[in-house]
Amino acid sequence: MVFDHSPAAVTVLEGIRAKLPGARVEYAPGPEIRRDIRSPFEDMTPGDKKAPQTPEQAEAAFRKAVSTARNADVVVMVLGENAEMAGEAASRASLDLPGRQEELLKAVVALGKPVVLVLLNGRPLSIAWAAENVPAILEAWEPGSEGGHAVADILFGDVNPGGKLPVTFPRKASHAPLYYARNLTHSPEGGRMYRSRYWDGPTTPLYPFGFGLSYTTFSITNLKVAAKQVKVGSLVTVTADVTNTGSVLGDEVVQLYIHQKAGSDSRPLRELKGFERLTLRPGETKTVTFRLGPAELGHWSTSAGKWVQDTEAFDVWVGADSLATLHADLVVVR
Repeated sequence: MVFDHSPAAVTVLEGIRAKLPGARVEYAPGPEIRRDIRSPFEDMTPGDKKAPQTPEQAEAAFRKAVSTARNADVVVMVLGENAEMAGEAASRASLDLPGRQEELLKAVVALGKPVVLVLLNGRPLSIAWAAENVPAILEAWEPGSEGGHAVADILFGDVNPGGKLPVTFPRKASHAPLYYARNLTHSPEGGRMYRSRYWDGPTTPLYPFGFGLSYTTFSITNLKVAAKQVKVGSLVTVTADVTNTGSVLGDEVVQLYIHQKAGSDSRPLRELKGFERLTLRPGETKTVTFRLGPAELGHWSTSAGKWVQDTEAFDVWVGADSLATLHADLVVVR
């Protein structure tokens, strides 16, 4: 028995038109994007296969998209990857926007119109130019069957986003692998002589793990560790005050990171050991509390072949992402 199922996903275009039933919402797809090497799953996808655009068709689509943007009051650019570009058998040598998407984005931004960039993608992308030149970027990932409505809710301010990145966005694909919980390597970083691993750009990510903005702002202050020392096997509490410094209700995800300064094994530069999502009214302050015990302060020792808790000094940070600077010290003793 064969079942013919046509998915009913709501596109971003449909979501926006549903929000603005009386407005004129124009759409132009731009040049198509395709994999250079076909996906092994293409033949399993039902429906007629579309022939690739010719160079002439692609150029006409590019010009049509720019013309459509020129006649608009506000432009929403929906860019990224299609479904076949991420997942199984979908590794990439580049993290650039596929096809002519960045070229099109630059042409539209040059028109001087308000531009919002919505990304639909299954991996971090190299969007350094967009980060510098587009005032609003919404990372929607692969948003599912109701994704168009969800994106529209955020674009029109009916929902205040509070999500945080579960991965790091590198500036270029050549920076990968780039992740916050890495150990020190032989490549020099910092200091008076070696200020960066690269001579043609910074080592820091474009967007760090845990990063995310909303329609309000927050401050995180008054970090306190209940005791400067804690015995092996015991608990210590960490608190900080979180204030909504903006003008609308919003959520902040407060994150706790630690670093063991020395020990029986090489330890990551930072490790996420706690997080809490808070909803705050404008001007409201709440205190967030974390607990650090043997589960958080211990680690699996590759040299000992078991879980251990070293008597060592620790850095403690609390903030809004993995580059948090609000810092305190803690020492584990016998």
